[in-house]
Amino acid sequence: MSKYWSDLTKRLVPYVPGEQPKDKTYIKLNTNENPYPPSPRVLAAIQQAVQADLRLYPDPACQELRQAAARRFGRSERQVFIGNGSDEILAFSFAAFFTPGAPVLFPDVTYSFYKVYANLYGLPYETIALDEEFHVRLDAFHPECAGVVIPNPNAPTGKYVPVDSFRPLLEEHAEHVVILDEAYIDFGGESALKLIDDYPNLLVIQTLSKSRSLAGMRVGMAFGQEDLIEGLERVKNSFNSYTLDRMALAGAAAALEDEDYFQETCRNVIRTREWTVKQLEELGCSVIESKANFVMMTHPAIPAKRLFEELREQGILVRYFAQPRIDNYLRVSIGTDEEMKQFVDAVRKIGGII
Repeated sequence: MSKYWSDLTKRLVPYVPGEQPKDKTYIKLNTNENPYPPSPRVLAAIQQAVQADLRLYPDPACQELRQAAARRFGRSERQVFIGNGSDEILAFSFAAFFTPGAPVLFPDVTYSFYKVYANLYGLPYETIALDEEFHVRLDAFHPECAGVVIPNPNAPTGKYVPVDSFRPLLEEHAEHVVILDEAYIDFGGESALKLIDDYPNLLVIQTLSKSRSLAGMRVGMAFGQEDLIEGLERVKNSFNSYTLDRMALAGAAAALEDEDYFQETCRNVIRTREWTVKQLEELGCSVIESKANFVMMTHPAIPAKRLFEELREQGILVRYFAQPRIDNYLRVSIGTDEEMKQFVDAVRKIGGII
């Protein structure tokens, strides 16, 4: 610990991303990346953007991309915010909408960055326990709070809450912002975007990292009524007005416009996910129902940590969380058909089923 660190820096416990090893080639099923490449239209748009205009700053308002998002999702341009990945938008949101005092509420088993943001901004938080089957208990999110954050589908469980189930929560928390983090919504769920006009306290955050194969580009979107978007803009422009570069702006707009490619890759991921679940269940594994591009599974005989380590020895990376309630589960991203076949074969071999 450096003597030059501030008191805040000393207190921080940073988020730990999934490992990206370089010692050998692995089948990477640990970071929820899309197994399919971006749309060819995305690559063409990026190549076209690599020209002399790189000497100029990008558009700080991200206007063309905001317009593309507004067209794609049937929103007003003034209801759209663009950021450098959904993680950045979440960080801006914690600063824009939550005031120290009452706690920010989010599930106890969820995306671990929420705690990091709360600590970064000095916000107290309270975790709301999932039920025994890992469902988010919406009726347990009490109104004595600074705001609510819920991922839907949840991560790392993959559990999905039907969108209309959020209406009572939004009404009960009419004085607080409710953030729905929809990073994985395109793999079988319905977005809460349809609720925005009815609820001025709703902010929906999405990303192009997962369903549009742009994890390496870092583009996120938020949708809400105009005063919420203005709040995000105020925070962004107090931090960094130029959050997306010219290549990202061009590529992201092209991704939103290629609907056919997007639908095809999502269907492929869903089909492979369902095949993988069936294979694992036939091996006696328990798999949490998922509407994401990953599954959480537990083996009937092999502890998760040991299975994680043995899969790694065989060149297959999955995610293990050493935390209460899920420390005997592995989160497995959905890869290509061949990658998932190799994963299932490895689980079968490790379990002694040849």
